Amino acid sequence: MKSATYSDTTKLADYLTSRITMDIDVSLRELGAIDATALRDAILRQEDAAWYEDVYRQETFYMHDQTRSLVLLSLDDTKWPERHVSKGPGWDRIADAAVPIMEEVITRHYPTGGDVIRAVVASLKAGKNIKAHTDGHPSFHCAHRIHVPITTSPKVWFTIGGRPYQFKFGQAYEINNQQQHSVVNKGDEDRLTFIFDYIPPGPLAYISDMHS
Repeated sequence: MKSATYSDTTKLADYLTSRITMDIDVSLRELGAIDATALRDAILRQEDAAWYEDVYRQETFYMHDQTRSLVLLSLDDTKWPERHVSKGPGWDRIADAAVPIMEEVITRHYPTGGDVIRAVVASLKAGKNIKAHTDGHPSFHCAHRIHVPITTSPKVWFTIGGRPYQFKFGQAYEINNQQQHSVVNKGDEDRLTFIFDYIPPGPLAYISDMHS
């Protein structure tokens, strides 16, 4: 089979992305109960230095400058639509507890056989906020963004599309990151959330194989 050129691949990616998006038509989907106890325990065991091993998110995106991260998987955005996913320093630390969570959510709610392109534990410092934004990179328009709360409080508000929500430990959620969203933590402790992006199999999976 004749290999597609980079230009061909990019044009096809742009075409499909404009038509195949993960705008889920609602601000928030509740995905039901999930046992995140083992993941919570693994995260809380981490030393403070672990949260500073990968600061790309904080240095690149102004809205996350008041957060810290444990990065398990990251996507090289510059090579999209090819899926160059690499393991971050958080993988060896907590993957044993995080992978079963991802597998359970995907199996219960989405077509299997796709790719997790990002996975991170985000910590929003006490008294701080994540500024209102939408996720603009094309890859965000192709993936389901899943949030699994690890620690939270009644003083944490997640606003999506102008509506405030309060997430609960033991539940999983899909957020609509095509809508403007922000987080405010008015509590006395950091708010921890496990986040991962999942692209189901389909036309966009074909794009990643066009160079082979």
